[in-house]
Amino acid sequence: MSITDTRVAPTTLRTAAGGEATGWVAAHCRRAPWLTAATVLTTVAGAVLQVLPVLLLGRVVDGVVEGESRSMLVMVGVLMVAAALLGAAATAASTYLIGRLGADLLAQLREAAVRAVLAMPSARVEQVGRGDVLSRVGDDVAVLSKGIRTAVPTVFSAGVLVAIATVGMFGLDWRLGLAGACALPAYALALRWYLPRSAPLYREQRVAQADRAQALISGLNGIDTVRAYRLEGAVREKVTQESWRVRNLGVEVFRFFGRFVGRENRAEFIGLVLILVVGYALLEADAATLGEVSAAPLMFHRLFTPLGAIMFTFDEAQKSGASLTRLVGVLGEPAEDRLVGDVSVAPADTAPYPVTVEGLTFSYPDTEEPVLRDVNLSIPAGGSLALVGVTGAGKSTLAALIAGIGSPQAGSVRIGSHDLAAFDEAGARALVSILTQETHVFSGPLADDLRLAAPEASDERLMDALRTVGAGGWVELLPDGLNAMVGEGGERLDGTKVAQIALARLVLSRSPVVVLDESTAEAGSEGAAELERAVLAARSGRTTLLVAHRLTQAMAADRIAVLDAGRVVEEGTHGELVALGGQYARLWSAWREGS
Repeated sequence: MSITDTRVAPTTLRTAAGGEATGWVAAHCRRAPWLTAATVLTTVAGAVLQVLPVLLLGRVVDGVVEGESRSMLVMVGVLMVAAALLGAAATAASTYLIGRLGADLLAQLREAAVRAVLAMPSARVEQVGRGDVLSRVGDDVAVLSKGIRTAVPTVFSAGVLVAIATVGMFGLDWRLGLAGACALPAYALALRWYLPRSAPLYREQRVAQADRAQALISGLNGIDTVRAYRLEGAVREKVTQESWRVRNLGVEVFRFFGRFVGRENRAEFIGLVLILVVGYALLEADAATLGEVSAAPLMFHRLFTPLGAIMFTFDEAQKSGASLTRLVGVLGEPAEDRLVGDVSVAPADTAPYPVTVEGLTFSYPDTEEPVLRDVNLSIPAGGSLALVGVTGAGKSTLAALIAGIGSPQAGSVRIGSHDLAAFDEAGARALVSILTQETHVFSGPLADDLRLAAPEASDERLMDALRTVGAGGWVELLPDGLNAMVGEGGERLDGTKVAQIALARLVLSRSPVVVLDESTAEAGSEGAAELERAVLAARSGRTTLLVAHRLTQAMAADRIAVLDAGRVVEEGTHGELVALGGQYARLWSAWREGS
């Protein structure tokens, strides 16, 4: 959805519950049993080997007290060194395996999320806003990737070490273990206080970041509209507002984490004091050895490091958890039955079809006022119609419906004799091609990028399409021509060249109707005239609907329709509408002054 039609805040994609996300992870771990088992075994072995030197230290103390031989003490010392070295090796192996397992899971989740997004109905993507979609397959993947490299190995390894050390304390003496365990309620209370408050806060932070991305994307993609209608201040205020919202949530998250750390330190203090008091009492009553009493506080203190590691990575772990629930939530979004549907409706020749819109009424979910009201339009076969109107008039919404994106609550859109409501999106694409300013060049050979529109096209046909839109010259100058790598890591293409590639795809497609929504906006003023000529060439011989954000584009159309509050209020040629002195004439006057 362009900035011109974002009057209400879009709903967001679903977010999974914690249990659902955990279930997804567990299911995928079961699909890699050997890697999962090796990860768990090395983690447990590393934790045991890290605790063993503390237990052996208690044995050394008792040995000294009891007058054990020097050879026995040396043997225990060797065992302590060996345990420390083996523990370090096991911990390193565990960290690697956790990272390997996490990377595999992330790769599967990322691919599944991208597939889910590609399978969504286009209307759903338009409804939630591209900011939410992009933040999930982009920002959330990045956050989760960082968490898998840092927080997840730390939390998992530290958690296992805490469990083993607790068992070790009970192994020394059940009363010392019980004294240390008295700190657990304080830890549990700290977590019980923190988790219910922080998890929603992290999710809200991710949503705020998505809203900020949507505000930025909308403003940048609609930059020409923003400038033409002098909306710079409103867009800047929106971005600033969303940025402050992200900042304030970040401060709130840090404040909660600081209070959580204080509660954790209180639990450590309680546990250590109880162990020292109980140990002294047992020693005085001759109910425990000096070695056991000495090892117990060291064992409890051994918990400080992993618990501290958990606390100081908990922030990252919480972010990763929030991103995980958002990504898993995408997998549960309703999808089209077919990504590629029945395209048998594609015309056998390139003859244009007429477009007829009758009684079209459309409302977004959770809104009372319709965006479009009883719209009637017709475009003769091979003709062109430009849609103009002020911000929020409904231009992009109408263009999307004519392209088969979404379904109206009333009325119909017919392409020739075909009612678009009878087709899935693949069928609609066979009849109508839509081109917006949000064009994308995929990483890979230029020829592959062009063949997205015509998989069987020959190199000669590709070059003909490029020449049609004025791109043949610079493509022929590329070192590898059509085989040149473009996109990320390839040839750097400016906005004009990217738009030309998109227009070349349009030439290669067989659809008899084309919808152009601000399709040359990214080129800027320098490439605008060149691209407008390319647009005329690309749509030649086809029925065309233009959402004209530059009124010079509207002048080139056969007829112009003016939308206001979702209704067609004027229709005619440029000259007729200027002479009428109505809304179009005022828009034309404002456009000339702005230019």
